[in-house]
Amino acid sequence: MLIAAAIALIWANSPAYESYFALLETHIEVSFGPVHLNESLLEFINDGLMAIFFFVVGLEIKRELVVGELRNPKAAALPAIAALGGMLVPAFIFILIVGGGPGADGWGVPIATDIAFSLGVLSLLGNRVPLGAKLFLLALAIADDVGAIAVIAIKYTTDLDIGVLVAAAASLLVIALANRVGIRALTFYILGSLVAWYFMLESGVHATIAGVVLGLITPAHPRFDSEEFDEKARKIMDTYPALVRSQADREHIDHDARQIIKLATESISPLNRVEHSLQLWSSFGIIPLFALANAGVRFSGISLGDAFSHPIALGVAAGLLVGKIIGVFSFTWLAVKFKVGVLPAGTNWNHVLGLAAISGIGFTVALFVTGLAFNSADLIDMAKIGIFVGSGFAGLIGFIVLRMIPEPQDAPQRP
Repeated sequence: MLIAAAIALIWANSPAYESYFALLETHIEVSFGPVHLNESLLEFINDGLMAIFFFVVGLEIKRELVVGELRNPKAAALPAIAALGGMLVPAFIFILIVGGGPGADGWGVPIATDIAFSLGVLSLLGNRVPLGAKLFLLALAIADDVGAIAVIAIKYTTDLDIGVLVAAAASLLVIALANRVGIRALTFYILGSLVAWYFMLESGVHATIAGVVLGLITPAHPRFDSEEFDEKARKIMDTYPALVRSQADREHIDHDARQIIKLATESISPLNRVEHSLQLWSSFGIIPLFALANAGVRFSGISLGDAFSHPIALGVAAGLLVGKIIGVFSFTWLAVKFKVGVLPAGTNWNHVLGLAAISGIGFTVALFVTGLAFNSADLIDMAKIGIFVGSGFAGLIGFIVLRMIPEPQDAPQRP
């Protein structure tokens, strides 16, 4: 992602900058019966490919709600409250700086935390950050994403077509019912998902919301548990021929092998299977491509001094850096003070301060919301500059704060 963003910045400011922006404006036309799509490459990435990214986000949210850190309401309370502070305070700071001027609707830009980047910074710190603190940040970032998704769906929906939205909801309902009755055909779900995505796109609600909902309705439990798998596999193996004497025996073995493979597949939840299949494509394909398409800011004609003092750039940067630190830390302190939650094991307030700073890394979703919040290219560029500055300093300050905390004495030694 960082490499792709760097390439975008270099390309957008090179002598070949026109080719960068011309490429993003290249139109892709798809027609299939009554369906007709005509979108630029940038729109195709942001409306289409990012729906897959948000589908994976929906899967992550569903997993955490069903079997993860957000399953227990008491355990989920602290990161959820911290995330609320990490959304409200940055939005307030942005509104305070920008006021009612142009771009005032951009308060949704600094509210989200980039999961990949924030956890990447933590990984550089090794054992200095206890596991409980890492899980706290993960849960906070996921709760943050839930809030950002809600803002995208509610705040940045325009020209709503109720009839088409009902069709999108009906498509999603059919998919949910198919899951419930046990339909397993992958082709059905791919086609159904495309239909739901198309209707959502045409309804006026951003198409990526279809991806989130699809993730949330994906079953998180396998069809067979370990005991059922063991029982059914043994029944199949009991019919296994002791010796391979004929072609019939070979065919029997092939049939049994296919049955066991199918049984093993059904013993893994659809959520885990799909997430495993898409995670690498999303992380190493879609997100870098998104960064390449959205991070390009041309600085020609822009005074960096004026840019850093521009209300939009200042509001986004201050929201991500100051707003996240104040919001996450203060709401966490209030939650602990009033016994709504407790700090994770091994975590102290210095850890919370560092994690609050790191939560200000808002690269991916912040860039995404920028494209929805602003119509002016100049304001989009200012917001992007604010994202780069705010996220960069947030990550650096968080890293320094956590690096200064002494490593636990009982931590395992690195080789």
